[in-house]
Amino acid sequence: MTMLTSFLKTRSSRIVAAACIGAAALALPIAQPFTAVPAAQAQSNSAKLDRAVAALRAISTMRADFSQTDRAGNVARGTMTLKRPGKIRFDYGKDSDLLVISNGRSLYMVDYEVNQVERWPIKNSPLGALLDPSRDVKKYGKLMPTSSSEVLSIEVRDPKRPEFGVMNLIFVNDPSAPGGMQLTHWVAMDAQNHRTTVRLTNHRYGVSVAESTFKFRDPRRSSRRPR
Repeated sequence: MTMLTSFLKTRSSRIVAAACIGAAALALPIAQPFTAVPAAQAQSNSAKLDRAVAALRAISTMRADFSQTDRAGNVARGTMTLKRPGKIRFDYGKDSDLLVISNGRSLYMVDYEVNQVERWPIKNSPLGALLDPSRDVKKYGKLMPTSSSEVLSIEVRDPKRPEFGVMNLIFVNDPSAPGGMQLTHWVAMDAQNHRTTVRLTNHRYGVSVAESTFKFRDPRRSSRRPR
């Protein structure tokens, strides 16, 4: 058993909850003094948010490699597959007992080592920003400052329901990507200010993705039939 496999088995629930699901309540930032935003800047920010939403909507299917790093510097790697509407799969490899998957309605974390399945409605996850950008990014997105005009950072959270989680989505200008922008990574923060980062590389757009990609064997069922 590799060190990575052991790590995934012993820490899977914490890692995935922090990076992808945000099931635990997340701390909100300290309130800042109110500063009026000039109308021109507000219009510019709205246009940038529109660009990010358009880029996400333009993705029909995507496959990318991901690396997931927790606060201690532990890294897990795998492949992410996305298909609209609302389907996603985080595959940690054949040696892992962990799978994170959405069938378009619910997001599941499947742990085959302990025969456990946890389920969240997509709307209760910050990952919904990827799966339903028209709802989450535009309505709950806030543009954050960056050091480059080529980079957009968008904080996605519902201030009325902080238990749903917080994500910062990072985009870079890329003419070859759908909508002219590429999602490079996102960052999640838990209630103890523990940061988890998921980085995407080797993006492939418009790939053929079978519906069976978003089904899984339910370890709670003795029949072992796909769900």
